[in-house]
Amino acid sequence: MAAKQIAVIGGGVVGVCTAYFLAEAGHQVVVLERQQSVAQEASLANSGVTAPGYGVPMAAPGMPRKILSHLFKSEAAVVVKPTLERALWRWARRWLNECEVDRYRVNRERMQRVAIYSHAVLQHLREHYRIDYERTQGVLQLFRAPDDIAAAETAAGLLADGGIPYRMVSAEEAREIEPALAPSTTLAGGLYLPDDESGNCPLFTKRMKQIAEDIGVRFLFATQVDRIAPGGHGVTLHIGAREFPADAVVLAAGADSVKLLEPLGVQVPLYPVKGYSATATIKNFDEAPVAAVSDEHYKVSISRMGMRIRIAGTAEVGSRSLDMHEAALRMLAKVGDDWFPGAANYHAASFWSGAHPMLPDGPPILGATPLRNVYANIGHGSLGWAMAAGSGKIVADIVSGHNPDIDMHGLTLSRYGSH
Repeated sequence: MAAKQIAVIGGGVVGVCTAYFLAEAGHQVVVLERQQSVAQEASLANSGVTAPGYGVPMAAPGMPRKILSHLFKSEAAVVVKPTLERALWRWARRWLNECEVDRYRVNRERMQRVAIYSHAVLQHLREHYRIDYERTQGVLQLFRAPDDIAAAETAAGLLADGGIPYRMVSAEEAREIEPALAPSTTLAGGLYLPDDESGNCPLFTKRMKQIAEDIGVRFLFATQVDRIAPGGHGVTLHIGAREFPADAVVLAAGADSVKLLEPLGVQVPLYPVKGYSATATIKNFDEAPVAAVSDEHYKVSISRMGMRIRIAGTAEVGSRSLDMHEAALRMLAKVGDDWFPGAANYHAASFWSGAHPMLPDGPPILGATPLRNVYANIGHGSLGWAMAAGSGKIVADIVSGHNPDIDMHGLTLSRYGSH
């Protein structure tokens, strides 16, 4: 296929990886980003975990009951803010259907298919370009109660099916893997994912921007795309009073992609789910984590990033505002104090909230839309960092007329009835 002039909307980690692979395939690429730099929104302060084995759908068996039981608790993994917004209730109905065990198995396999591929692509990029992004090796899931272990053992079969190395560990073995775990916090056991990892997403994204620029990608910042007008042999992007022509466009604008697709008649059940994180400077390295751990009770991750610790968790559904709620911030600090109390002052951390573009079933939408020359790379939820490199390569292959390296069943818009 001949080289095209392609616009990528969105300068997060997904958009930057997409732009790189499109340019590598020989296309002329421009990235349009409304912020002043790359990785300034959902990519800015995410968990840092890139683990294929760690990524699972939020729609899971038992999750509706768990949400109901936590409705009036200040510490909850998922918080629902009641609203009359129709888009939320349509999304919620679909999400409830996806919580059935059979649907969960299908959705988890699809997500891990992308994440496993993405992990391999990320590794290639890291080694080829010698990218340093404060990477750590291994992810340890921590279980506070025996019931958590039983649930994990059931799910472990899916890890085995996906070829993801893991091992169940006792509390003593978990403390050998992470010696700084607080002895006073109850620990029933853990699940160790030795090949999974974590790293600094914005650091990686900025390095990939430089690499992309070196092969010809242009970045236009402070540029808000208001409308896409397909037609003829290409598309026209409307940016204020300006018109920006291109042969094709790839939407990688997170939750805001919906606003650009809806006027085109493309309905995507994408809803912004707010996530939180806290980043604290390490004051005692002997008491800090070696790599990444996750508290499975609270669904909170703790990652080591050089001189800092990143704690991330809480999914807040029903609020489009990015205002931060004290209860969520207290929970992050509590989990940090529970497991690594002497490592940092979590109450003085730098707190962040961002909108994760969540589809009700979990897997992203990659590739073509019903509109010629309009492509999507959206819906990664809180796992954009874990899926970005692979998703970028997949979409670049599709735009270039090549078959992707993985089976695309269940990863396209067609699963929602669009072709």
